[in-house]
Amino acid sequence: MSAEGAGPGPGSEPGPLCPEHGQALRWFCCSERRLACASCTGPGGRCRGHRIRRAEKRAEELRNKIVDQCERLQLQSAAITKYVADVLPGKNQRAVSTASAARELVIQRLGLVRSLCESEEQRLLEQVHGEEERAHQSILTQRVHWAEALQKLDTIRGSLVDMLTHLDDLQLIQKEQEIFERTEEAEGILDPKESEKLNFNEKCTRSPLLTQLWATAILGSLSGTEDVRMDERTVSPFLQLSDDRRTLTFNAKKSRACADGPERFDHWPNALADTSFQAGLHAWTVNVQNSCAYKVGVALGQLSRKGSGSDSRLGCNAFSWVFSRYGQEFRFSHDGQHEPLALLRCPAQLGVLLDLQAQELLFYEPASGTVLHIHHASFPGPLFPVFAVADQAISIVC
Repeated sequence: MSAEGAGPGPGSEPGPLCPEHGQALRWFCCSERRLACASCTGPGGRCRGHRIRRAEKRAEELRNKIVDQCERLQLQSAAITKYVADVLPGKNQRAVSTASAARELVIQRLGLVRSLCESEEQRLLEQVHGEEERAHQSILTQRVHWAEALQKLDTIRGSLVDMLTHLDDLQLIQKEQEIFERTEEAEGILDPKESEKLNFNEKCTRSPLLTQLWATAILGSLSGTEDVRMDERTVSPFLQLSDDRRTLTFNAKKSRACADGPERFDHWPNALADTSFQAGLHAWTVNVQNSCAYKVGVALGQLSRKGSGSDSRLGCNAFSWVFSRYGQEFRFSHDGQHEPLALLRCPAQLGVLLDLQAQELLFYEPASGTVLHIHHASFPGPLFPVFAVADQAISIVC
């Protein structure tokens, strides 16, 4: 037995007895952390060979621990009391002050935005009114002009009819010069031709500020994006389609596993979505951060699928409208017209917003809400999301 001290001293008061041996519990077994009697710690006892301490020593240690803990609790209580009395009131005052400043900032900024919107609204409405007045005045001027022309033609015609019906041959010959002059005067009155001046110019409502505010409002109010997936029948044999039909991976080697069909692009690395849009507002997002060569946009179903010509190359025909990246160059392409875009950074994701009511196609960066490009067009039919990738992979974000 390894014990500290020889045993309880004389005159010790009797305590609880060992339930096994009926002896006083004068020892503490550190191994089993229980009280023990002399028989428990002796030969044949369950605590023989364990580290044994006198019970009063263990109790003294516990008392010291309790004292230390009480002192720590007292210090902790004092610290909490001081925190509640000194710190929290200041925190509360600062929270009230900060909230007030934040409230004023929100009101100030929204007030500025509201004022700017009101000014822009007034400016654009004035432009609309001015354009309406201009078109109306042009139409009135045309009415007056053609009324005078009609009156002149009626006069010339009446004069010629009068000559025809009242003059004999000799008199008619004598009037030949007058007939020539009348005819020449009539020929000088040209037929009406279509003129843009008679049409209301819708460009008067276009405003970069309005476009940015409108796009921000739309993107903030959309509950989500379309569930766009690739139509596997259209996927080029140079592309690998993921099982969920959302990811296209470029492969320079043409796959032999793809069965050719009328819907499949056989040369350019293109793919169409399986959904088309005919009306309303639609948005989808494409992860493009891993690719340095891609195209994203919309296309008509009439887009050619076969051959290496421009009629099946995205952005090089009248059937497709795309945002593209080649290395560090970005551009918008349609019908062979390529418009360079100056971007400050390469977007990790590319958002597409299609407003068929307004006939607008907008590309934006979802992370910042920055509008990258907006295109106005009269789309002649249902539009399919379209994709092309010639480096790494792009994915539709679900």
